[in-house]
Amino acid sequence: MRIAQVSPLIESCPPKLYGGTERIVHFLTEELVRQGHEVTLFASGDSCTAAELVSCVPKALRLVDRAGDHLPHHLAMIEQVRRRLDDFDIIHFHIDLLQLPVVQGWDTPTVTTLHGRLDLPGLEDCYRAFADVPLVSISDKQRLPLPPINWAATIYHGLPAQLLPFNAEGGDYLVFLGRISPEKRPDRAIEIAVRSGKSLKMAAKVDHADRAYWEQHIRPMVEAHDNIEFIGEVDEAGKAELVGNAGALLFPIDWPEPFGLVMIEAMSCGTPVIAWRNGSVPEVIDDGISGRIVDSMDAAVAAVDEVLAFSRAVIRSRFDARFTAARMARDYTGIYQKLVDEGARHRRASVAEFPVDAAPTAARLVSGTYETAA
Repeated sequence: MRIAQVSPLIESCPPKLYGGTERIVHFLTEELVRQGHEVTLFASGDSCTAAELVSCVPKALRLVDRAGDHLPHHLAMIEQVRRRLDDFDIIHFHIDLLQLPVVQGWDTPTVTTLHGRLDLPGLEDCYRAFADVPLVSISDKQRLPLPPINWAATIYHGLPAQLLPFNAEGGDYLVFLGRISPEKRPDRAIEIAVRSGKSLKMAAKVDHADRAYWEQHIRPMVEAHDNIEFIGEVDEAGKAELVGNAGALLFPIDWPEPFGLVMIEAMSCGTPVIAWRNGSVPEVIDDGISGRIVDSMDAAVAAVDEVLAFSRAVIRSRFDARFTAARMARDYTGIYQKLVDEGARHRRASVAEFPVDAAPTAARLVSGTYETAA
């Protein structure tokens, strides 16, 4: 198939450090190429891909001074996609809702994966207004705030099988990986480590919006305890070492997480997860197998010694069965083919409604548009 992948421009594909959506777009793109598809990636120019790269900005916007307003760049990217509609069988968007007002008029079928939370004010009215656009959720829980709309599927994220290698031994420390923000609850992670007597390594990004939270709340907690180490952002190699050598990953979230990529990164290493029962967690973690799902701080502390005894080989086997990039790409190509077939049936029906050999005043199809015959 001829497939366009349209990525956010905030980070490169793959991102150099933090960037969950762009990381998934990269994994999907590379796996689709590996499986023999003709893929075009619309992304920042500093991206690295085996697909054809269309550079929509020279550099990931997070790395550019005074690139605070990302909207103009993404609108220009949508126009670049529109100019190449005939080059693709399917266009796959990963930029939330920006393209919705225009894609309904395109002949080339599209699908949009929603990567963020959907319980924010205003989203329900927006997606109801564009209820015919095919959408993919990344967990069943993610889609619950929206009304019945055109959900094509729920497709879980996947990682390349050898990206984060299996570590049969692990270690004895705990790890917190991701972003320092109130909804991620790094304070809970610190408390779990302090109460359980374990060391905690925190590899996390601090956004400008969360700087005050870090300075006023989390940094003092880190500095108050010798067993807490703040590392900052890590790359893929650093992540593999950090998570693979950990005894357990802490995922103490306090918000409706749409997926939680870090959970399957840990599973790839064979590292068990201790996670709060929020968002997608019950869909991703097999409680008692790949980790423990908890509802309180006492339960989380009690789970530490328990998960350290879990079979890391079994955890890895759950990753292999459920969360590889190969499985993710197969799921998406099934949706692509379904949408392409539906588009073809719609076009055949349109031609049948206006046959070219009908009466002299009938409409006929010329270069993809209808005109009145002379």
